Amino acid sequence: MSAYAASIRVVTELSPPHQTVENGRVAGVSTQIVEATLQQAGLQSRIEVYPWARAFYIATSTPNVLIYNMARTTERETEFHWIGPVATYRLGLVRLTERTDLTPNHLKDLGSAVIAVQRDDFSYHWLKQQGMKVGKELQLSADILESWRLLLKGKVDYVIDDEAALTLMEKQLAQPQGITRFVLAIPQLEQKTYLAASKDTDPELVKKLQQAHLQVQKTALYQNVMAGRF
Repeated sequence: MSAYAASIRVVTELSPPHQTVENGRVAGVSTQIVEATLQQAGLQSRIEVYPWARAFYIATSTPNVLIYNMARTTERETEFHWIGPVATYRLGLVRLTERTDLTPNHLKDLGSAVIAVQRDDFSYHWLKQQGMKVGKELQLSADILESWRLLLKGKVDYVIDDEAALTLMEKQLAQPQGITRFVLAIPQLEQKTYLAASKDTDPELVKKLQQAHLQVQKTALYQNVMAGRF
């Protein structure tokens, strides 16, 4: 086992189909890329799942921590070492299929509608920059499952998610297939997301992981995941 294996941690959030939990084990298409990168680098680590705000805190306060999937924003650029992309997200508004009264063509069409967003998530910060406020247009949640539960209970009008996630999220929450509908893509929330290392991570470890990720990029697994073929 690598000398790093005992000290390196990997944290993430639940975000089907990219990060899932199956029979107590962290899985998902982005997890496969992360595991392939670790293997290529000769590393091993158990992946820990937390609400995003908790995972983010761990990664900003602890050395030798890897986190995914991380949006690479201007504010975060110097706070992490960027190993490489592990997903492509195409986010937008999701509503209950039965809510045929909700037919937005633009964000400005939302009126008094309420969107559930995860604390410290990229989409949360972006929507705030558009003038939306917590307690008014935005309802904060700890993780994507809580956001979806708010939607299913009729507590909010929308969640932000990837269209590719709907079937898996419905299954995860034991809901009938097709109970939700993706109704508005938000181009500003389309992005590649990354495997990143905490700022005080050993530089040798960062380099090893970056080189490993370059090798993983050549695989069919990586190319299919990044193209949304899964």
